[in-house]
Amino acid sequence: MTYATITPPAAEPLTLSEVKAHLRLDGAEEDALLSSLIAAARAHLEAETGLSLIERTLRLYRDDWPGEGVLTLCHGPVKAVSAVTVYDEAGDPASVPITGCRLDGEARPARLWLPQKLAPGAALNGIEIDFVAGFGASGVDVPDALKRAMLMHVALMFAFRGAVAAENQPAGVPDGYDRLIAPFRLRRL
Repeated sequence: MTYATITPPAAEPLTLSEVKAHLRLDGAEEDALLSSLIAAARAHLEAETGLSLIERTLRLYRDDWPGEGVLTLCHGPVKAVSAVTVYDEAGDPASVPITGCRLDGEARPARLWLPQKLAPGAALNGIEIDFVAGFGASGVDVPDALKRAMLMHVALMFAFRGAVAAENQPAGVPDGYDRLIAPFRLRRL
């Protein structure tokens, strides 16, 4: 299973003004750095939790259908499935009807059941599932604990801006970060 971003998020969970207020900064001389640190903190948090904080369209590539018939979709919460495409041996696409599908988008990982499934002919990545995932279109929809963890993380990265280059961030996470994101982590046995 491989995931690709089709439509990236239109915003970040934290605004520049929220971060500047947290850091007690005035002026615009650090805005470019702060924007890159916000993106780094979001990417790190999403990798740690398996969540998509802001809505985006993702594509899941699969080689075949799961034996039990229920697909799992990571990067939740999943809002909707927009398309399912299967490729034959010649590489020609065929659309799978998604009417009547069942989506449990709040589950971790999200689960999708389709009433109809076409057998893929392509040996690799013969199935593509496009879906929308994220808490909402803006940071207002993101849980406060996750935003607080990001603020703490941006503050730590900003404090070490002279020691660690922006492209090498995140160099670490602050104390308390793991406790804030623990309820959102996907636990596997």
